[in-house]
Amino acid sequence: MKKSILLVFGLLLFTTATFSQNVITLFNGANNFFDLMQQEKYTEAYSIFDESVKSKLSEENLKKIWTDINASLGKAESLEAVQSKAQGDFFAVTVEGKFQRGSQNFILGFNKTQKIVGFFLAPKPNVSKYLAPSYADTTLYSEKSTYVTAPGHQLAAVITTPKNAKNFPVVVFVHGSGPSDMDETVGPNKPFKDLAAGLAAQGIGSVRYVKRTLVYPYEFGKTFTVKEEVLDDAVAAIALAKTIQGADIKNIYLFGHSLGGMLAPRIATLVPDLSGIVLAAAPARKLADLMLEQNKYLFDKANDTAKAAKTQLELATVEIAKGKVTQLGTMKPDSIILGIPASYWIDINNYDQVAAMKKITKPRIFVIQGGNDYQVTQQDYDLWKAGLAGNSNAEFKFYPELNHLLSQQVEKGTGAQYMAFSSVSASLINDIVAWIKIK
Repeated sequence: MKKSILLVFGLLLFTTATFSQNVITLFNGANNFFDLMQQEKYTEAYSIFDESVKSKLSEENLKKIWTDINASLGKAESLEAVQSKAQGDFFAVTVEGKFQRGSQNFILGFNKTQKIVGFFLAPKPNVSKYLAPSYADTTLYSEKSTYVTAPGHQLAAVITTPKNAKNFPVVVFVHGSGPSDMDETVGPNKPFKDLAAGLAAQGIGSVRYVKRTLVYPYEFGKTFTVKEEVLDDAVAAIALAKTIQGADIKNIYLFGHSLGGMLAPRIATLVPDLSGIVLAAAPARKLADLMLEQNKYLFDKANDTAKAAKTQLELATVEIAKGKVTQLGTMKPDSIILGIPASYWIDINNYDQVAAMKKITKPRIFVIQGGNDYQVTQQDYDLWKAGLAGNSNAEFKFYPELNHLLSQQVEKGTGAQYMAFSSVSASLINDIVAWIKIK
């Protein structure tokens, strides 16, 4: 089961959490309950239920529910709390479950003493399916499965190459926050898959790979930084790109999305011979600042005037402020703040991505930002633009209609928008192609 460290990652890139009396505590409580269920420790799991529920649900009933779910869907592959919502004096936590033969979400009801007062199987959502975009002409490119290999780790990857092309450029995709597959799948949307197809149809190859946090989640229950989460594998993926038959090894580009864009300057420092860097919806500010802005936005969007909702926001604000730590002091590196170790916060908070990018003069830079992105906003775009104003190799383009997944939308929405299918903008892909081909 994924650990609670993934909560912060999810908040940055794909925020679905609303506000609770203490969202971290509630999420950890829900995750702990399902940890026990997976380990078949039914007595311990049952002890978390409030006495009022035990009169209606026996331990044997609880065991049978879980046994029946496993018989139907197979063994659980991941169970992770993804959303919490206040309902009067109670708090409903949604847990996303992925099993061997399907998915099933759950809703746990908690009272103020953190006891479970409700355990429900959530109804199956009506989610649209992924469709290949019109620019994905498979007669123009081919794909090959392979692996990105870093010391002690092997990550499934796909190399996409244009047919009948020689000395073609190659783009390496680096994910945003959180566990992610090689397509950066969110609901029915697959941004990296779209981008790879669109680029390849116009003569540009690419490498996309599964993120380490998805394949090796248990490694992230201890001290770590972005080195283990992102940097090591990005460097390995770039090395793989240089081995692609037919590729121009002097024409390798990095496409960093969200957190991947934020860390692009660090990656470029490790691989100084990159030809160019695309910063797509890249934060220019600190993670905690973005988290706070996202929470305030979702609070306003919910238009919930109840006192409890305001209290939830205030509590969330206090929790998020703890993520601004810049030095250990009396803390240990593995001290948990917002679900991840202090080592991670200190590393990322002592990093100024705009200043780091200003020092990099060789690779060309293309900063792109969507106006309907509520997770990384025009404020970040403006900070990049101001910080790189003196760099003649830097170009900028703002797309008013694009959201965080780089698809066209009619408004700035919430995480629910990601559950509807929409391909990456063809205009955006055309712009990236034009930028790459202007050497």
